[in-house]
Amino acid sequence: MVIETWKKSGIATKFPSYRNSSLITAKGWLLGKQNDDEAEGLWRIYDGIYDFTDFIKKHPGGEFWLTESKGTDITEAFEAHHIATGPHKLLSKYKVRDAKHPRIYTLTLHEDGFYKTLRERVREKLKTIDKSPQRKSDLIHFSLLASIFIFAVLSARLNSLVCLALAGTALCWTTIVSHNYFHRRDNWRMYAFNLSLMNFCSWRVSHALSHHIYPNSYFDLELSMFEPYFCWVPNPHIKSKLMRYLSIITEPVFYALAFPLQKITRIIFSLRHDNVMYWHDSLPLSIPLAIFLFSDLSLFLTLRQWLFITMIASFAFCVIGLNAAHHDPEIYHEGDAHREDRDWGLFQVDTIIDRGDLKGSQFLVLTHFGDHILHHLFPTLDHGILPQLYPILYETLDQFKGKLRECNHLVHLLGQHRQLLRTEPNTKPPGADD
Repeated sequence: MVIETWKKSGIATKFPSYRNSSLITAKGWLLGKQNDDEAEGLWRIYDGIYDFTDFIKKHPGGEFWLTESKGTDITEAFEAHHIATGPHKLLSKYKVRDAKHPRIYTLTLHEDGFYKTLRERVREKLKTIDKSPQRKSDLIHFSLLASIFIFAVLSARLNSLVCLALAGTALCWTTIVSHNYFHRRDNWRMYAFNLSLMNFCSWRVSHALSHHIYPNSYFDLELSMFEPYFCWVPNPHIKSKLMRYLSIITEPVFYALAFPLQKITRIIFSLRHDNVMYWHDSLPLSIPLAIFLFSDLSLFLTLRQWLFITMIASFAFCVIGLNAAHHDPEIYHEGDAHREDRDWGLFQVDTIIDRGDLKGSQFLVLTHFGDHILHHLFPTLDHGILPQLYPILYETLDQFKGKLRECNHLVHLLGQHRQLLRTEPNTKPPGADD
């Protein structure tokens, strides 16, 4: 089958089949990978086929990761989520055969390449690293979680717009900080993410398994799930120049409705296809319940107050998240020329410009997706300890001719909108002018 030129991926030999669906969801993405990945109904790592069925309940990270990824190629996800050597030693026990067909993904993870060299150095550093900042992360998370309910109730009792805005801000920041926890083994803090109307299970797929592994590519759900509202792929076949200008005009409305839209999309998918709703989708109701019980608002006014809080949080989340690291004309996006070295770790570096204005504040890093490159490379590590890894990162980047780029939030805001309007791919690969 001949692939249309504009559909050719820079990181794979196939155009992802999930993108042909009219309703883009995390479940649809997984079904598409099962169709595309040549994993033969089991789990694929490099050119081996593994059967982890008997290991699912023993998996230290929780059953979810293996249950949901069955039938897909998990090579990069396995490498990024397992810094220690133990899991790698277990692989041979579960291998059943060599794969019948080559991998569709063209990024590399050579033993002497950038990522594995960096990971080995990080593994050694973790033996002596100061882990006390993790406790501060936990404290920040709990404080923000409590403040949602405090400010929500006060906004109702005092009829205060200030408290309303603070409740929305607290909900936004709690959602972002909770993202620090759903990358790891199952824990109670990840459930706080669901207060936003989004769901951590869905985001473990769309964010951890899709965006973190294949950023700014056709396989990145955090690109496709925003289309047709926003399109960051520099391709006129996906969205015309006129529609790109219109998306900037309608941007504030979409930002405010992003949280509810995610919930609505999952409900529609559940009604039309398979159920993707969980018991913990009811957790957001705890906010209006607290308002109703501890104020004199009617049920209608309570729900209205909750809606306003959620929309404020949704708007703030999009302002922070969509302008955090990934979208600028200088950043690699699908269709752009890529560097000759196809190392997966260098690919991550090329799809990110970090926010230098957040460094030095653990609170700002946690609440604004800071230390983004290190988080992408080592997603299971707490944000609090990532700053201690920068000397190792700089050393390894110098060795492999990579570069950590930084800017502030204003530059990112402007760059993200310039990227929305870009329709022509970059012809020079990242680092070509360095």
